[in-house]
Amino acid sequence: MSKKAEGKTVAILATDGFEQVELTSPKEALENAGATTKIVSINAGTIQGHNHRDHGDDFKVDLTLDNANPEDFDAILIPGGLFNPDALRTNDKAKEFATAFFEQKKPVFSICHGPQVLISANLVNGRKLTGYSAIQQDLKNAGGIVSDESVVVDKGLVTSRNPDDLDDFNAKIVEELCEGKHDGQRKSVAA
Repeated sequence: MSKKAEGKTVAILATDGFEQVELTSPKEALENAGATTKIVSINAGTIQGHNHRDHGDDFKVDLTLDNANPEDFDAILIPGGLFNPDALRTNDKAKEFATAFFEQKKPVFSICHGPQVLISANLVNGRKLTGYSAIQQDLKNAGGIVSDESVVVDKGLVTSRNPDDLDDFNAKIVEELCEGKHDGQRKSVAA
């Protein structure tokens, strides 16, 4: 099988409380396509996943936000979860890191509650996207054009609603990663 994403590297922006399958399933799909993935987090060490409200496994952090450079990556993945987006959306370095991918016209992938980070970074206005049902109104209030579909793609921004959508999400993120930069991506960065 050809490794169509070989040579591409994806940052996975996460911290404690991410929905485990929303990190592991896309990570596996990207790596199976030949991409390298790196977990980027607020602090060094490990981060703990969750399986809904139950504690999941620990995952090694590859880079902290202090030493991760968006220029070293071809795309970013922001998984959801109940606690992960809350910690990331209030962290200036996390918002700046995510914003850099839009500024550099690189693909951005986010699922479930993950788009809350994009809301707090002022990156959803005028963009077509989706997210977990409980945040869809928040996305609309931030100027997003919300569609309740399994996966929504808008100029390199790929979003999905929940773990039930992972098959569709994974296929699209590999496709968008292979396509590379998207000129329309930068337009969502607030002036």
